[in-house]
Amino acid sequence: MELFDLIKAIILGFVEGMTEFAPVSSTGHMIIVDDLWLKTQEFLGSGSANTFKIVVQLGSILAVVVVMWKRMLSLVGLYKIEGQTTSRKFNLGHVIIGIIPAGIFGVLFEDFIDENLFSTKTVIIGLIIGAFLMIFADKFAPKRPAIKSLDDLSYGKAFKVGLIQCLSLWPGFSRSGATISGGVLLGLDHKTAADFTFIMAVPIMAGASGISLLKNWDQINADHISFYVVGFISAFVFALIAIKFFLKLISRVKLVPFAIYRIILAAILIVVLYL
Repeated sequence: MELFDLIKAIILGFVEGMTEFAPVSSTGHMIIVDDLWLKTQEFLGSGSANTFKIVVQLGSILAVVVVMWKRMLSLVGLYKIEGQTTSRKFNLGHVIIGIIPAGIFGVLFEDFIDENLFSTKTVIIGLIIGAFLMIFADKFAPKRPAIKSLDDLSYGKAFKVGLIQCLSLWPGFSRSGATISGGVLLGLDHKTAADFTFIMAVPIMAGASGISLLKNWDQINADHISFYVVGFISAFVFALIAIKFFLKLISRVKLVPFAIYRIILAAILIVVLYL
């Protein structure tokens, strides 16, 4: 693996880490940067390049575990969150219920998504439709959210957020964009919806990465390992920088500014690629 190739891994890790938590689609941004500039398929092959875009997200997910370690340990009974009671306690059951829909659809359509949806064209579609969902969510969300803490989240609403999360299987739609939008429409405030989004992402991305690695293992050779490792580390470092900033930002600016960014980006891509 040449030095310039590893620089490409750092760039993709930067893109992933800085966009994973914002509702703008980290996968979509990596596809755009790769298709229009880096061209990693030329030396990784299409299967390995697509797998990298999934596996590199584990770096960002590890950042979630580091930043939210208390909440993570509380899910398995190893830490008690101050103020929790037995009647109001966010637990592993909420996470499992939330990830079931996307887990089922992800397994059923993984091949179709990998073979047909990893392109800039499909990302443009996801960016636009996801943007309108976010605008709709901010406009019609309850003015006074009833759920301002994960400990107020019911199993039923966790499942409904999980259903809406299935939209994010389309690259460019954004997992956080779908789940935060769904959450605020269901009465969660923006920060609580974001917290739930990030926690659900840990098992989902671990599972998606494992499946993608197994399916494309024959296309990944020893030279690719250093590319994967460098990208993973890059995503982890930049995600650590981004996550705390985003959690503060989403409470102040809500979703509409991110939706406007998505529409502008989609318009630029349409002009560049098709006009």
